[in-house]
Amino acid sequence: MINTTVIHATEHKLKNRIGVGTTIRNSYTLAYRALLKMFKNPEIFVDFVVLPVMFTLLFTFLFGGAISGNIPNYLPIVIPGVLLMSTFTNCTTAGSKLREDVDKGTTSRFKSMPIARIAPLAGSLTADLVRYIMGGITVFTTGYILGYRPEAGVSSVIFSILFIMFVAWCLSWVFAFISLCTKTISTASAIGVVVMFPVVFLSNAFVPAETMPRWLQYFVLHINPLSRVVIVVRQMLTYGTIGNDFWFVLLCAFALLIVFIPLTVNVYKRKA
Repeated sequence: MINTTVIHATEHKLKNRIGVGTTIRNSYTLAYRALLKMFKNPEIFVDFVVLPVMFTLLFTFLFGGAISGNIPNYLPIVIPGVLLMSTFTNCTTAGSKLREDVDKGTTSRFKSMPIARIAPLAGSLTADLVRYIMGGITVFTTGYILGYRPEAGVSSVIFSILFIMFVAWCLSWVFAFISLCTKTISTASAIGVVVMFPVVFLSNAFVPAETMPRWLQYFVLHINPLSRVVIVVRQMLTYGTIGNDFWFVLLCAFALLIVFIPLTVNVYKRKA
């Protein structure tokens, strides 16, 4: 008879011997799987193609005249705001796909394979980078059609998309952790919306902080970290420079990774 204890011990040793290079390859393979799954479900393009266009047109034509006097003056305000909103709204759904794999038993098959435990997580969240890039391109393309021309040029646009993409990727680990801790996918999605939308709208994404009451200005500029992200993007698009806010946001992003990657992997292993 086959000794199952020996088999499990051997598998455990193999997983413990997985190095960084193998982990990266495993993550790349599972990221490719997530991309194939993404492109076979075209309805998900609504999240990062249709919604950014809709948000840009909606906010521009509704609030442009009231806030800035005309649409051209409002575009430098609203485009970074929509970029933030569309990208960060997408990152709230990152954990839902992981939770779906858990509920369907897909992660149990991954667990039985000699692959890095973090690979399914990292692969899925890395595949989302494509969504963030496509969403950013959609936002700036819509802005260009409306007449927006960043003063700092095309390089500032590329930097802004990459910057937002990285911050959203770091934040997606938080929502992945939340999704894995909830009982159902619908609960995880609801929590993401409840958390993200108030934080986005209680920022300087769509309205200059100077027009707000003093108490709200303090919250927007000194407590809400997403306001710092918007400031970094606007500064880059307008002047082509980075300031202290850029380094503050990067520090916070790396802190999220340090805290939530171990937490998420630990919960993922228990759920799987």
